[in-house]
Amino acid sequence: MLPRSLLYVPANRPLLFAKAAAGPADAVVLDLEDAVPIADKSTARLSVREFLDSLPDVPNGAQIWVRVDPTSLDADVEAVVRLGLSGILLAKCSIDALDQLAALLDRLEAERGVTRLPVVGLVEDAAAILSLADLARHHRLTTFAVGEVDLLGDLRLARTPDTATAVVDLRLQVVLHAAAARLPAPVAPTSTDFRDLDTFERSTRELVDLGFRSRTAIHPGQVPVIHHVLAPDDGQIATAQDVLDRFNAANGGVTVDANGRLIDAAVIRAARETLQRA
Repeated sequence: MLPRSLLYVPANRPLLFAKAAAGPADAVVLDLEDAVPIADKSTARLSVREFLDSLPDVPNGAQIWVRVDPTSLDADVEAVVRLGLSGILLAKCSIDALDQLAALLDRLEAERGVTRLPVVGLVEDAAAILSLADLARHHRLTTFAVGEVDLLGDLRLARTPDTATAVVDLRLQVVLHAAAARLPAPVAPTSTDFRDLDTFERSTRELVDLGFRSRTAIHPGQVPVIHHVLAPDDGQIATAQDVLDRFNAANGGVTVDANGRLIDAAVIRAARETLQRA
């Protein structure tokens, strides 16, 4: 499974790296794309590389991911593919960018003894929405994430109560194509309003109901909310375990749950996922 929470940290703020990695997030995403002014890119790459190389000395359990910029992919990837890297977020994901990234990773992973890195492609423009089926079949793509601010901007779509259904439809397309390609559940978009945690909790629940199982954050305060919402409650865990116990006791025969409903393959998959999330 992917990390539940992925906390963005600007890659030109190296003093924040270790603090973020020692915090509550499952993963820290050192951001080499939008968060870094062009003039600071080279210095930011060096900071990320030095931090990744220092990880054996950093006492933390957080995964370290990097968001790379497709307009400077060679330089970004060359700098960050190190033994300490856990995964890559590809901004403005496209087939051309995935192909270029795949070639770079195949070479650098072999040269540096790095285990095959997961790649999460950010869906951030209209072209990516129209290419979801092709993107989902790419051999280096692990799953999608949604960069919703950029996506809505590219579509010239305002976020209002009147457009809420359209936004949900865009999210569902990402979930649909990930599921159809048997990819892990996609990563949900974050909220830039990091002070309103009540709304953030409510929107996280909505995103989980839509089929997302991870979420990005831009502030550490959002991370506990993500974990709380994504964790099944005691009742859900007990129900899932009961379903599996009944299924196993039936030895492949037909059986029903505590409410008399047929336990089929879909119910088993849902129960296993609930226990895995727990």
